Amino acid sequence: MFKVAVQEADFDVSTLQSELQGDAAKEGACVTFTGYVRGQNQQRDVHCMLLEHYPQMTEKSIHKIVTEAADRWPLLAASVVHRIGKLYPADQIVWVGTCSAHREAAFAACEFIMDYLKNDAPFWKKELGPQGDQWVEAHEKDQARARRWRIDTE
Repeated sequence: MFKVAVQEADFDVSTLQSELQGDAAKEGACVTFTGYVRGQNQQRDVHCMLLEHYPQMTEKSIHKIVTEAADRWPLLAASVVHRIGKLYPADQIVWVGTCSAHREAAFAACEFIMDYLKNDAPFWKKELGPQGDQWVEAHEKDQARARRWRIDTE
């Protein structure tokens, strides 16, 4: 089972975990990651964040990331939920879950998916705060994290 959702609505982590596990007798390990909107980024206060995307393009891009993870590791299930719209500090923004027979694959695949979401998924993020509005640009640190997965396959 591989699922991707891009939505404005908040999500329930417990429900997502249950859906991800499905037939728990098969999975030896499930790893999840929940990301939240920060109240401060690069020493700037953030009052809220606006996330925009191109619907078909975004879902297709995320499915490609999940499929690549499943090609690299023996995943039994993977799920990604990413929110869009206006979000405030401490709001949930992203959830990634992976299941495999073994923890090593579940951890690696979850981290891989998150690294590529940060770099390759077509979201446009604008932070609004007292210092003015600012588009969030890609960070070299995040790009380096994604590149390391390419080095592993060469």
